[in-house]
Amino acid sequence: MRDFVTAYRRELIAAAVLAALLVFYLITHPRGASTYVLTIWANQCAILGLVAIAQFFAVVVRGIDLSVGAIMALTNVVGSHLLSGTGIDLAFGVIVVVATGAACGLLNGLLVVYGRIQPIVVTLSSASIFVGLALILRPTPGGRVNYDIADAMTLDLFGIPTALVLIAIIIFAFWLPFRRTGLGLGIYAVGSSQQAAFQSGMPVATIRLAAFTLAGVFAGLAGLFYTFVTTTGDAGIAPNFTLNSIAAVVLGGVLLRGGTGTLIGALIGAFILKTIASLMFFSGIPSLAQPLFEGLILAVAIAVGAADVLRSKHRLEVFGR
Repeated sequence: MRDFVTAYRRELIAAAVLAALLVFYLITHPRGASTYVLTIWANQCAILGLVAIAQFFAVVVRGIDLSVGAIMALTNVVGSHLLSGTGIDLAFGVIVVVATGAACGLLNGLLVVYGRIQPIVVTLSSASIFVGLALILRPTPGGRVNYDIADAMTLDLFGIPTALVLIAIIIFAFWLPFRRTGLGLGIYAVGSSQQAAFQSGMPVATIRLAAFTLAGVFAGLAGLFYTFVTTTGDAGIAPNFTLNSIAAVVLGGVLLRGGTGTLIGALIGAFILKTIASLMFFSGIPSLAQPLFEGLILAVAIAVGAADVLRSKHRLEVFGR
């Protein structure tokens, strides 16, 4: 137990903070802890949670993906065109949306790995391209989405918000098995020390390429879920989600210097951010002042992550002398 607490202390602290915030939010909300309130909360948290997972895969291999919001926007727009049918048409639309996200992530990975360009530069440039494509496909918000599938994905299942069920599936069916695979271990190894991973015989290029592709997949899933929640497409959603995804991974204990943190931590960080935003809405804070408080929270979270990177860099410089 002591080893578990030591290994996951950041995630446990973040989970305790989330629990306290959620209790306070449910007490503050006029309708209390009803299924309706929890479902709305879970939907908003799950959207940012999926984007935070996308950012996690980039950060854990020592990168920053500034295109996750843009990929989300592009896949949201694609979904608003393709998710209006039924049966096979819907299945095809879902596949195309996720494949679009994967293709965007793969493009980022190819430019980073084989173009030997810094991830922040690559993703800043590609974000503009993805948003431009989204604007071409959907110049103004709109579109049609099948309401049956939208309701199935965004309401509740026997009183439990479907969004929480989907998050649980991602954790137990994907993350827990994945982190024990060669690729899962390799991602952490590359993030901890790319040179050491290479000398150990790991396919560093393939691992980094896979990490950015996974980032694209989860950004695509975020765009898909956003489409179900809003039943529309909007090319202008990128900036807020990109910045919040970085803050979320930091709040969840994922270090920006790479190699440390978990997908669960990134999810918890996203839930914390959205819970704070919801809490401010119902706590009587003037609506014009809410962006100020949200900006301060983002600034503090990102500053903490940047400070850790600087401390790590200074330690390496001292040991290198």
